[in-house]
Amino acid sequence: MPDWTFLTNHAHVLICVARDPGLLVREIAHQVGITERAAQRILAELIAAGYLDRERDGRRNRYRVHPELPLRHPLERHHRVGELLTALNDEAE
Repeated sequence: MPDWTFLTNHAHVLICVARDPGLLVREIAHQVGITERAAQRILAELIAAGYLDRERDGRRNRYRVHPELPLRHPLERHHRVGELLTALNDEAE
């Protein structure tokens, strides 16, 4: 595995949730390659910033991405989260 990637772990978590809103934190952590605690922290930060909503579905959480929100860095602020998710959609391959 390389020492760095083009996307942050926050972006990776957002991509996982967009692809499968019902993933368990354990599954997100595994796919991203981080600890469950790190995945929980990132999910909490994305929720606090308004990029995700979380609702209970029985004993599980389901997440909803807000694709209309802008990316956070000034270089990308003119782009929306949905554009990133569309560009990285597996079905586009």
